[in-house]
Amino acid sequence: MNSFDFDRVRQDFPLLERQVHGKPLVYLDSANTAQKPLKVIDAVDDFYRNHNANVYRAVHTLSDEATVLFEGARDAIAGLLNAADRREIVLTRGTTEAINLVAHSFLRPRLKPGDTVVLTLMEHHANIVPWQMACAACGATLKVAPINADGELIVEELIGLLTPEVKLLAFTHISNALGTVNPVERIVQEARKRGIPTLIDGSQAVPHMSVDVRAIGCDFYVFTGHKLFGPTGTGALYGKREHLDAMPPFMGGGEMIDVVRFDKTTYAETPIKFEAGTPNIAGFIGLAAAIRWVDALGFSAIEAYEKDLCAYALERLSAVKGLRLIGTARSRIGVFSFLIDGAHAHDLATILDHEGIALRSGHHCAHPLMAHYGVSATVRASLSVYNSEAEIDHLIGALERAKKMLA
Repeated sequence: MNSFDFDRVRQDFPLLERQVHGKPLVYLDSANTAQKPLKVIDAVDDFYRNHNANVYRAVHTLSDEATVLFEGARDAIAGLLNAADRREIVLTRGTTEAINLVAHSFLRPRLKPGDTVVLTLMEHHANIVPWQMACAACGATLKVAPINADGELIVEELIGLLTPEVKLLAFTHISNALGTVNPVERIVQEARKRGIPTLIDGSQAVPHMSVDVRAIGCDFYVFTGHKLFGPTGTGALYGKREHLDAMPPFMGGGEMIDVVRFDKTTYAETPIKFEAGTPNIAGFIGLAAAIRWVDALGFSAIEAYEKDLCAYALERLSAVKGLRLIGTARSRIGVFSFLIDGAHAHDLATILDHEGIALRSGHHCAHPLMAHYGVSATVRASLSVYNSEAEIDHLIGALERAKKMLA
């Protein structure tokens, strides 16, 4: 696509044509999972109709075709992140598996009592629990960088935590609950000055902006495919080649081996040594199609459209009386967590569902962040390139009606 054409983009998503409770669907839950364009659906369908076979393990035509299509996802992801080498891309089930892989294979062999891992207050559970487990196993501790009243990372205080005993800094590119965009390049630069490896959770970033891991300079970058318009059960770990080559395998079994003997097994080279078992072949073929769809649209067009949409949504939500917006960062994407006075988040989300509006209520896999704000749950509306100002207007109208019902 040479320029942004909203109607054409919208037509790519068949599910958005359906109705819910007799109302046109307004899908505002893309931070949870994005809808899938036809090209992704067609790619998965084509694989099962015309190429279905296991990868690598046979010499027949179908297996060869499946392998070429599957490995095309690795190339697509390497291009998406501007990795220096396709072998720096490990195909995983998603962000959670990718972080656990790094925690188990990279961090734990380097961790000892007295060492520290630094996180931030705005992390998703997937970027907290694996590090807790590693620290508990090795006698290390976690330190947490704070945020300010607007939901922005206090970078100077984070930098102050980067002392010699820190063995890893792990932080999110964009908060899944606040929409805050963190200054990743500056943070990584400060960590590199001190010789501290970095891992960035990019799950909320890759659907909305161009990501260049070489420009950022991070050691690891992870994301989940289903938030990038791809199928569930897909994702990737980017790791600098020197790290991946030195890391032992995370899981053992089929395909990650070189030679298996009962007295000794040798492993395949990077990245295959981290990809045990039959993968989600169709899913990764779909993810490659999603990346091609995004490339055709262009991140410059996506960012420009979503910037305007985010500003419009922020203006409309801020004008709703009794609405408390959780997180008001200056640098943000269209993710809005909020509460209405006197209404529980789940009740509000249920009422909105009967208006045809799909959004999430709950803790958003961010218990520590919710506790910081003194709430157990919020309602979260999250925008994507297929949403419109008219849908935001519909949300505002539904909120006003819900307020009257709950008064």
